[in-house]
Amino acid sequence: MTEKKSGGFAKSFFGGFLGCALALALAVGGVAAANGGLSGLSDLVKSGKWDMSLPAAQEDAGYEGYQPGTEGSGSGTDAQGSDNQTPSSPSASGNENASGTTILISEDSVALAEVVAEKCLPSVVAVDVYTKSSGYGYGYGYGAWGSDTASEELELYSQGSGVVVTANGYIMTNYHVIQGGDAIRITCEGEEYDAEVVGSDPSSDLAVLKIEVPAGTTVTPMAIGNSDDLKSGQWVMTIGSPFGYEQSVATGIVSALGRSTIMTDTDYSGRSTLTQLYVNLIQTDASINPGNSGGAMVNAKGELVGINTLITSYSGNYSGVGFAIPVNYAWGIAKQIIDGQTPTHASLGVSLITVTSSNASRYHMSVTSGVYLSRVYEDTGAAEAGLLEGDVITHFEGKAITSATDLMLAIRSHMPGDEVTMTVDREGQTLTITATLGSDAE
Repeated sequence: MTEKKSGGFAKSFFGGFLGCALALALAVGGVAAANGGLSGLSDLVKSGKWDMSLPAAQEDAGYEGYQPGTEGSGSGTDAQGSDNQTPSSPSASGNENASGTTILISEDSVALAEVVAEKCLPSVVAVDVYTKSSGYGYGYGYGAWGSDTASEELELYSQGSGVVVTANGYIMTNYHVIQGGDAIRITCEGEEYDAEVVGSDPSSDLAVLKIEVPAGTTVTPMAIGNSDDLKSGQWVMTIGSPFGYEQSVATGIVSALGRSTIMTDTDYSGRSTLTQLYVNLIQTDASINPGNSGGAMVNAKGELVGINTLITSYSGNYSGVGFAIPVNYAWGIAKQIIDGQTPTHASLGVSLITVTSSNASRYHMSVTSGVYLSRVYEDTGAAEAGLLEGDVITHFEGKAITSATDLMLAIRSHMPGDEVTMTVDREGQTLTITATLGSDAE
């Protein structure tokens, strides 16, 4: 069984839990070894890209004053922006002019899916990613040598999905959807636009695109919900472009909450090239397939609650287990990007080594599981809290920590400035230490 990034049809499926401990500077967005956090899953794959191989102020009821929750809320500014935003003066404080349709139909009605789809479909876009391919002939090309004309033609490389989050054309998607692309084309409400990458946060697998909306017009942002309110069994709909079929919807329920894992992409030689941390993922049985990545997971009110991202499957396609990044986290990252900031994440300020029975015996540790602090950096939350090199963190916020992966994911699920409590073994003595998390930008 494999899990995949749900982005679209992929040139390669990136996979694998890295099952080992490692030492690293924990600015929690850093690289790490991972044995995975999704119980019972042998390895994770992003249902990423598909190898084509062919040459408005937020006015929706229930959103007013919304601020992303503890999973990651960016700058923490009020989410209720001004009513008259322009492309030259973007605001990430709210998703302007989001669809104000109020869904009154009961959740058990057969008409619910139809009503939700009608409200949300205008806000979900198809993302076509192109790469340059040297060749001869006509196309989007340039350059000449001798008497022959050589061109770098743009060829369709992958397809995915995205969600409109502001009326002036900002779009949220997965980083792995646009990764490696040289040009991006968006189809939104039947119109095609060239898109630019405003910014991305590769370690969170999120990116923001921008299309230029003609003067005097707007696109339809999706209302932002609150993923903290989700419960197992709740009705949800996924929307995107599976296998390139634009504007597709599927319904299901929230299967589980709080799934977390780390995925590492590797190059042709097997070396790590990118580590992505997925925290508190929403698990669903609503269909997610290659091409859905970056698309929307919405609730029965037609509010965005997640960004479709991963699937688990033996075949690489839908098998009933998919995952979405909670919107509270994703929207917080997107707001930072739109505001021109570099996304930041919580950091403790230490280097880590997973404690095993083997190295515990070798180095005469008093515990056989946990995370050994091989270094504590100055002027960090760890140092200020009194953590020392040689300490072993065994619990974080009351939860047992058995690997560096566990601790990295636990920290990433918090915000800079949050206070956290740890149980620490120091040469056989058990201590309770409270630390204030810093930022990986510091």
